[in-house]
Amino acid sequence: MFSNVAISALAFVVALGLLVAIHEFGHFWVARRVGIKVLRYSVGFGKALYTRRGKVDNTEFVIAAIPLGGYVKMLDEREAPVPPGERERAFNRQPLWARTAVVLAGPVANFILAALVWWVVNLIGIQGLAPLVGEPRPDTAAAAAGFQHEDRILSVDGDAIETWQDARIALLQAALDGDGSVDVDVRTEQGGELTRVLSVPPAAVLETGGDAVENLGFGQWWPRVEARAGEVIAGGAAASAGLEAGDLVVSIDGIAVTEWRDLVNIVQQNPGVPLDVDVQRDGSLINLAIVPESVTVGEQTIGRIGVRETAAEGLYDKARVTVKLPVVEALSGAVAQTWNMSVLTLRMLGKLVVGQASLDNISGPISIAQYAGQSASVGPAHYLNFIALISVSLAVLNLLPIPMLDGGHLLYFLFEAVRGKPLSERIQLLGQQVGIVMLGGLMFLAFYNDIWRLMA
Repeated sequence: MFSNVAISALAFVVALGLLVAIHEFGHFWVARRVGIKVLRYSVGFGKALYTRRGKVDNTEFVIAAIPLGGYVKMLDEREAPVPPGERERAFNRQPLWARTAVVLAGPVANFILAALVWWVVNLIGIQGLAPLVGEPRPDTAAAAAGFQHEDRILSVDGDAIETWQDARIALLQAALDGDGSVDVDVRTEQGGELTRVLSVPPAAVLETGGDAVENLGFGQWWPRVEARAGEVIAGGAAASAGLEAGDLVVSIDGIAVTEWRDLVNIVQQNPGVPLDVDVQRDGSLINLAIVPESVTVGEQTIGRIGVRETAAEGLYDKARVTVKLPVVEALSGAVAQTWNMSVLTLRMLGKLVVGQASLDNISGPISIAQYAGQSASVGPAHYLNFIALISVSLAVLNLLPIPMLDGGHLLYFLFEAVRGKPLSERIQLLGQQVGIVMLGGLMFLAFYNDIWRLMA
């Protein structure tokens, strides 16, 4: 448990530190290019852990203790007296276009980072889950559309689908569009190709939170094999209860078990709960009492009895797919992915603001740290993919027209361009106070959601 927390914390700090450093470097680089004097470039807030003075302008380069942001402090007459000989290098003395370029540079740097990282991911290849449909839950949109076990999704409204991640994004976009339904081309288990019309009600996908695919009723694909124990782990709950390799589980608590997935579902849903298990062994029916061990996986506590299924090991290969592209196609795909994720993030934020999407979708640093740790443990490509996603989110969030964020400064500049002069300091100060309240409320909600997920 401690190692998982340590990995998550380290992966989170490394990712956030990189994203903040790139964001602030964008501001810093453009400020230097337009002639503004930079006093400090800081990654993090609070007490300085490392400080170095630069050769140009004696700029302070700082790494601080709290890695939840950063800043670039520039010469500015509104913050402190400026010697007459340096006034032309103050931020507030720059023309509107130069100040706008400096503010825009941070989010743009994050967009560029995301595109470059996705380019690398596309080049080295990333393994994902193939878009194979499991048994849909009854009375759901997936069941109503006629999806069957082992349907492979080929496209959604004409857009090619290679992984479950592609399917999630396509279905989420369909819910945001609000058109009501999408055409999903599939290849069936028997090899035929056909189109299923899937109802995608925005309320079911957006207002309930969670995963868009699961909200529509799709189940995870598992090969259909009998519930026969292939390997029983010594010291586990099953071994302690007397289960042996080769035993066929036929029922649990009187509920028939027809395939391995049934066994997994029942065990996972009953951590610490005694189960009455009937198994067939050498033609005889044997009754066993097994108490699944409680195991924490991500945000959930599940049951585990220490049994592996071995008959279907080769069948799982069809559920894995590796996406890898040549150089030029990898770059164009990365740019398109950056654009699509930016638009998707912005549209999702819009739905949250107007109340058409669940606030449960908002995650804070605890959840982000968990995702960082999970992606890092899977492999470098998945961790890089996580960094790109967060980089896009950071860029879009900073462009929102909220005072205290880059988008708030751009909003002030827009008013200045229309009026021909800046807004008064009183109005800007009032805006800053409103921005602090808004961001404070957002952070409170994010932490609340994180804590609620941990306790659920």
